[in-house]
Amino acid sequence: MSAIVVYVEHQESGIKRASLEALGAARTVSDNVVPVLSGAGASEAAAALGGAPVVLTGDAFSPDGLAADLAAVVKENDAKAFLASATSTGKDVAPRVAAMLDSTVFTDCTGIRADGDAYAIVRPWLAGKMIATLRCTAPVLCATLRRNVFEPADVPGGGAPAERPASAGKTVMSALEAKEGGKLDVGEAPVVVSGGRGLKEADNFGIVEELAAAFGNAAVGASRAVVDAGWRPHAEQVGQTGKTVAPQLYVAVGISGAIQHLAGMKTSKVIVAINKDADAPIFKVADYGIVGDAFEVVPALTEAVKKVRAEG
Repeated sequence: MSAIVVYVEHQESGIKRASLEALGAARTVSDNVVPVLSGAGASEAAAALGGAPVVLTGDAFSPDGLAADLAAVVKENDAKAFLASATSTGKDVAPRVAAMLDSTVFTDCTGIRADGDAYAIVRPWLAGKMIATLRCTAPVLCATLRRNVFEPADVPGGGAPAERPASAGKTVMSALEAKEGGKLDVGEAPVVVSGGRGLKEADNFGIVEELAAAFGNAAVGASRAVVDAGWRPHAEQVGQTGKTVAPQLYVAVGISGAIQHLAGMKTSKVIVAINKDADAPIFKVADYGIVGDAFEVVPALTEAVKKVRAEG
């Protein structure tokens, strides 16, 4: 099959899982996958991938400069597709690459398949009401892939990166200040516990945090109404105007299930809804539903999770 270029993000702990998932998706449809990494430490990270990944040397990050380099790699390899994970960086860079290739960008895709000598993608359509299979009429398909959907690629090590200097861009990021706390990102966590207006006030979010802590690998999410009320930070918002998530387990506490919220979590593997309103729309998409008072159900569920983990 024709080549696929994948932009791979990394950090101090190694290749980001979201990028390994993008590589895994690409390798299911092509044997010719070209990973591209950039920034400080890229050569070391690239070596873990095996093969001959491309490394753009230089410590500074410039989105337009990076996009120009990625477009150049696509052209040099006569690639028919460019993929990136639907992270903040991927969403920043992918449209720029598409513009430089006179293409368009398909966002938040959940599938990719071979389509003759090119590729087609699968993505939710109309706020998740439909699942569409789309083919790009431009020479190169450009897409971002939803996190926690694809199986991550193996990292065999022993790679021999091909280095080239990164292009200077008009915009350069001079510094990055990470928030303290080390909390799991709601978009990457395998388990997400979200709260809504049914919790009545901000202080009651403690039961959601305790349940998330009991799982040990969970992030706390929130509905738009909760974020708009100032109860939780925007980084935790799940929905059409927040983050799209696809965890192994999504627990919705006191969330009615407006269409905007469902669009952001409908592709979760297992959905558990806890709401005292038996007619709440959230129950229509839930795999398991508990009709009851969250202030009674959630603490009991937290204790049950703790017990199972202690025994296991």
